Amino acid sequence: MTLTELRYIVALAQEQHFGRAAERCHVSQPTLSIAVKKLEEELGVLFERGKTRILPTPLGMKIVAMAAKVLEQAAAIKDVAEADKEQLEGPIALGTLPTIGPYLLPQFIPLLQETTNKLSLYVEEGGIADLAGKLRNGDLDALLVTTPFAEADVVVQPLFDEPFVLLLPSDHRLASKVRIEATDLRAEELLLLGEGDSLREQILAAFPHLDPHKESGAAVRTFTQGATLETLRHMVASHLGITILPQTAAEAPLYAPNLLTTRPFTDPAPRRTLVLAWRVSFPRHKAIDLLRKAIQASSSAYWNYNTAKSQDAPGVMVENRNW
Repeated sequence: MTLTELRYIVALAQEQHFGRAAERCHVSQPTLSIAVKKLEEELGVLFERGKTRILPTPLGMKIVAMAAKVLEQAAAIKDVAEADKEQLEGPIALGTLPTIGPYLLPQFIPLLQETTNKLSLYVEEGGIADLAGKLRNGDLDALLVTTPFAEADVVVQPLFDEPFVLLLPSDHRLASKVRIEATDLRAEELLLLGEGDSLREQILAAFPHLDPHKESGAAVRTFTQGATLETLRHMVASHLGITILPQTAAEAPLYAPNLLTTRPFTDPAPRRTLVLAWRVSFPRHKAIDLLRKAIQASSSAYWNYNTAKSQDAPGVMVENRNW
């Protein structure tokens, strides 16, 4: 057996689909299928082939769990081997959430390039659980995600708190208010991403009276099929409702001010905490530190809302309109 074959069966057990597992491993489906079959000839039947999904057998579950640990150890060995190399040269594989990446990446990547043109980013977006698994097995070097996040043998460093704001049409009834109270929100007006999305859960935790699972009454409208924060923004622009966005996403200037506007919430304003996470064994500490400083320096949420913003000013800052 090989590490590649072990990576294939771990991906197949998680995706429960040959096509998706092959796509995740960046190989063709026949290549993955042949490799899995070869491993089964050596070890025994690892997967049950159903019509709609692939499930590990009892033997398969045990071997997949062991394979995941082997991949984690292999990633640690690779980290040690990389320790003597130049820390600020080569790519960093960064995983992040779809509600973070499109808004922060365009801000901090230019700062990284101004500091060093030898450091590049490979970026992958996904859900928390998927990203955590790829961090553990070495497919990703670091994660830019939100709390709560905790993994064994992973360092988690808070970056800053980012407030939520209300996005609404400029002629909406709440646009005349300077700050929004929680009681101003009507569930039937609110547009959110679908169940299971971490941002949705954070918003409903901040406004429990809107959670259909906790209170009776009208439920918020949710969107799952291909939905993004930009999908919600477009629907708000068409007067379908209102939505709550992180400040960074709300600042994206896609519509003229006469169409959409934002309003902050009254203190204590609801917010999310962004964190940078990496394996304890990852040796390129200087690269992680540079990444952290670039993210913080490029974020208006850090400068405007972080309570510890003046103690350790990032050295990569060249210009920031919020200074």
